[in-house]
Amino acid sequence: MDIGNILINALGEMISPTTAAYALAALGLAVHFGYTGLLNFGQAGFMAVGAYGFAISVLTFGAPLPVALLVALIASVAFAVVLGLPTLRLRADYLAIVTIAAAEIIRYVVTTNGLTEVTGSANGLAAFEGGFYALNPIPAGSYDLVLFTWNERDLWIRIIAWVIVAAACLVVWMLIRSPWGRVVKGIREDENAVRALGKNVYAYKMQALIIGGLLGSLAGIIFTLQRGAVQPANYGTELTFFLYTALLLGGMSTVLGPVLGAMVFWAVLSLTQSLIYGAVESGAVTFISTVQAGQLRYILVGVALMLLMIYRPQGILGNKKELSFA
Repeated sequence: MDIGNILINALGEMISPTTAAYALAALGLAVHFGYTGLLNFGQAGFMAVGAYGFAISVLTFGAPLPVALLVALIASVAFAVVLGLPTLRLRADYLAIVTIAAAEIIRYVVTTNGLTEVTGSANGLAAFEGGFYALNPIPAGSYDLVLFTWNERDLWIRIIAWVIVAAACLVVWMLIRSPWGRVVKGIREDENAVRALGKNVYAYKMQALIIGGLLGSLAGIIFTLQRGAVQPANYGTELTFFLYTALLLGGMSTVLGPVLGAMVFWAVLSLTQSLIYGAVESGAVTFISTVQAGQLRYILVGVALMLLMIYRPQGILGNKKELSFA
């Protein structure tokens, strides 16, 4: 095994566009769950709405990049309103049930054969990223940056993805430090007390759901631009669970925690996969196959997450006092 190459690949995963998308979506979950106490199990649905809204706008209606982006964000707001109207006045577990079901409904709707001309069914949609890369000011060629070599397209998508993540972190940080942020944190702690102070708890919850959903939709667009294709299989329930893993890993009531959690999550996945595959292929490990090695890495990551929850439940950057809310 080439340990040096394995470490370089893990570092590359930490700054990949996919990691940036996970960080952005997990930041949306931090707004939902970490700061407001909304148990949203359908963040994958928001990502799918953003990705498909963008792709369909470009391919079906020929919309330019800004219009396609706007359509995707409007669709995300509509999705949040539809989810929130019947559930935000009820207990948190109702929202969890509705969101996980709604995310699956979105996935099955875009998979149906009756909408193949629009959504591409199970095959998805492709070749809609041209407008994004047309804005790339970086000259064509390969660029050596310390340990990595990227072409102009790889470099461009990484720059844009992480700039968006940085801007989103700044916006969320400002929101949480504002009077609005103090209200939603109060809702998380005791919404009856906030209601007694004359605040419209329902309106604040809806606003938080919309803001976190917008971050999820932006994440869905970034997630799919790198691949140049959007497929319903990429937006299953396990995606939301991976996002919660990143959130809990970094710290659910922090701004930078989701970003760090996403980076650590993908670095650990890359390291475990490379090490296990290398051990199997070299003959050092003979009791599993390479197919089983891919499953084993998720088991190891799960065990590591369990240990983290036992010994540091607040996450890497979290404050243990934030766990005291009901």
